[in-house]
Amino acid sequence: MPVVVVESPAKAKTINKYLGAGYTVLASYGHVRDLPPKDGSVDTENGFDMTWEIANDSRKHVSAIAEALKSDNALILATDPDREGEAISWHLKEALTKRRSIKKDTEVSRVTFNAITKQAVTEAMANPRDIDAPLVEAYLARRALDYLVGFNLSPVLWRKLPGAKSAGRVQSVCLRLIVEREMEIEAFDPREYWQVKAQFATPRGQEYEARLTMLAGKKLDRFDLENRTQADLAVQAVTSRDLTVTSVEAKPASRNPSAPFMTSTLQQEASRKFGMGAKICMSTAQRLYEAGHITYMRTDGIDMAPEAVQEARAAIKDRYGDRYVPSSPRIYKNKAKNAQEAHECIRPTDMAKDAEALKLRDADQRKLYDLIWKRTLACQMEAARLERTTVEIGSRDGQVGLRATGQVVLFDGFLKIYEEGRDEPLDEDDKRLPQISEGEPAKFGKTGLRAEYEKAATRGDDVVEAKDSAAAVLSDNAAVLATQSHTQPPPRYTEATLVKKMEELGIGRPSTYASVITTIQDREYVRKDKNRLFPEDKGRIVTIFLLNFFKRYIEYDFTAALEDELDDVSAGSKDYKDLLGRFWRDFSAAIAETSDLRIAEVLDVLDDALAPQLYPPREDGSDPRICPLCGEGRLHLKTSRTGGFVGCGNYPECRYTRPIGGDAAEAEDRVLGEDQGDEISLRTGRFGPYVQRGEATEENKKPKRASLPKGWQAEDMTLEKALTLLSLPRHIGMHPDGGEVKTNFGRFGPYIMHQLPDESKPVYANLKDPQDVFEIGMNRAVELLAEKRANPGGRGRAAAKALKELGEHPDGGGAVNVMEGRYGPYVKWDKVNATLPKDTNPDDVTMEMAVALIAEKAAKSGKKAPKKKAAAKKPAAKKPAAKKAPARKAAAKNDE
Repeated sequence: MPVVVVESPAKAKTINKYLGAGYTVLASYGHVRDLPPKDGSVDTENGFDMTWEIANDSRKHVSAIAEALKSDNALILATDPDREGEAISWHLKEALTKRRSIKKDTEVSRVTFNAITKQAVTEAMANPRDIDAPLVEAYLARRALDYLVGFNLSPVLWRKLPGAKSAGRVQSVCLRLIVEREMEIEAFDPREYWQVKAQFATPRGQEYEARLTMLAGKKLDRFDLENRTQADLAVQAVTSRDLTVTSVEAKPASRNPSAPFMTSTLQQEASRKFGMGAKICMSTAQRLYEAGHITYMRTDGIDMAPEAVQEARAAIKDRYGDRYVPSSPRIYKNKAKNAQEAHECIRPTDMAKDAEALKLRDADQRKLYDLIWKRTLACQMEAARLERTTVEIGSRDGQVGLRATGQVVLFDGFLKIYEEGRDEPLDEDDKRLPQISEGEPAKFGKTGLRAEYEKAATRGDDVVEAKDSAAAVLSDNAAVLATQSHTQPPPRYTEATLVKKMEELGIGRPSTYASVITTIQDREYVRKDKNRLFPEDKGRIVTIFLLNFFKRYIEYDFTAALEDELDDVSAGSKDYKDLLGRFWRDFSAAIAETSDLRIAEVLDVLDDALAPQLYPPREDGSDPRICPLCGEGRLHLKTSRTGGFVGCGNYPECRYTRPIGGDAAEAEDRVLGEDQGDEISLRTGRFGPYVQRGEATEENKKPKRASLPKGWQAEDMTLEKALTLLSLPRHIGMHPDGGEVKTNFGRFGPYIMHQLPDESKPVYANLKDPQDVFEIGMNRAVELLAEKRANPGGRGRAAAKALKELGEHPDGGGAVNVMEGRYGPYVKWDKVNATLPKDTNPDDVTMEMAVALIAEKAAKSGKKAPKKKAAAKKPAAKKPAAKKAPARKAAAKNDE
């Protein structure tokens, strides 16, 4: 039987089902070889020869393929249809040849398919080809570049910037984008402006909103109303005049659907609509692909196979009718730079099946498939027909003018099933307008602009409101409202907008986005908060270092140009070793230039480069680099294993430190008072605010300190609170069985500590409330310690209580119970814990509900349900006693 090799066991299982018993389908489990993480893996002196090694966990998979080849002399490499897939096939062929599993007469072929369906797999098997050498060379060039940059630049970071973990060819450019956006935000100077809006009502009682566009006969620009006084005069100008609808202009418009998904747009839309990170998006799409539900998910192409277009049109007609199907198919031009790496768009393999028809259990898979299915059908649907309306309102004297805009959907077209998400909020043109006629009076409305007022108040902006006399009687809402606004800095990147920006700049390729964004978060250079990406101090310092010493290699244009050259390699029009030679010549020289730099020199350069952010001007006009604590030392940038921070130059006499980000921390450093002749001060360190007794001296190099517990605010700190913290640990008293019981704060929060005379080490029990450190009594402390000793792995918690016993699981494997958990009630069976949906009463849970929750959780976590218990067999009829076998034979039989 020919041996077919794919990447994953899930894919192998699906393909084996299509090929049948005539083939042996095995998985390589991804890449089988890589460059060893040591110097010399890419030999720059000998034509960039590369040394490869098989990973430990891949040896057994290669051995299994080699073993299968012993019984059949045909190998079919069916890895993914992209550069990485081609590289895996090449690695497998090289590794198997090296171990002589592939002989001279072994037939080796390469097949690719864009979807795991019976038709696609059968067609691929009928059309084998050789491994694509230019595509492999493009992989080799990228892998060598990444190795040369990472392996040579990362040690420079380790030596010059303690705490910096690594640098990469694409990851460093991606990090630069995030850091520079943060610096733009910090340097942004907001400008005040005012907007005036009015609520009007038609003679038929329908209300609409308009904004002031003309004042004193002149068109208003954005910053013409600069302050409250001008806004107040504008409001009076509106309310003191009779207003009329001077024109109503309706223009037909249409909206065409977006192109079908490719990798980058799928990641963007999944982030916008579900808050799904790029890594989760791609792993979810991978599972859908391996199950045969969608086409290959790493693609930079947006074209669709003709047969798929016809299937989509048929599905649209069947579900929504003829009028939603355009007269001719929509053709989307492939924008890929390199046709060899471009594939069909991401689409369902069966257009007729929606998410409900597939009955997908995994929530992420269900959401993502539904998104892909809707986008694919929408891209072949009729355009939406709209009517954009502009209403002009003015006074008779021509001094005041207002405008209302909106749109009406005349035919929904593709909007019936799908509308692309937006990175920015809707504009006014998307609002609906009622029927408005030219020449009718524009009377102030009765519902007013309360929502606008509350929105402005929430932002903390000022407002000027006025009421029409008639409206004032019926409602206390403002009919005319002027709101204060300020220009906003550019928003921080989300994963969606970052992918979009990288794609615009030509940095990286679709298959790299998810791993690059994940890497900079894993390296703790960037953190994700409420779907926005914030640079950490460590990431900021690394970026500034690279901009000053290796600027060329994190330039956007340079990185994009290098990507284009790599595309030329994969197209077969450029030699990859020439590319590597030119890159290494300049890059190695840049590395050599930094070898003699001392850390102090590097920090001085970074200190100057970051000065505007590190030392912003102070309100009193004093030198922003003078230490706010001692008043004598000058502040300098310093580094540690946890990143960068600002510290006083008078260390160790003055131990003032604060984080890099801004000057807010300076206000927290203050003297709280004196106790027993020691000055008690509040300070801010790299790990947050803390209180300290006295100053460092020759005799006392480490004065007593205590960090502020979670929930304690620096601005609320008093001398009394500080002394309470500095008095810790608190001694509760002697335990009934001996040994002192104490409370304190640790790395994981508040705790109780106690050690019995016969115990080798203390027992620690966590406390839920920080206040318990100061208030808990002996009885409760003894109880918590006893629970901890009874359940040492539970971090001080007693074993969970069963709230309801449901009985034995229908498939076996033990009892099913509803348990009381730390984060709410949950269903427990075997090793599966499934949280109950919100607002579900544990008493209402039935066995049927529990089994469904367990199945969903098990599918998500990859745990297998136990096999059903076999029915009890009838005892076999007794046979005549056999002669006793010799001991050796009996043992051999038992071993079988």
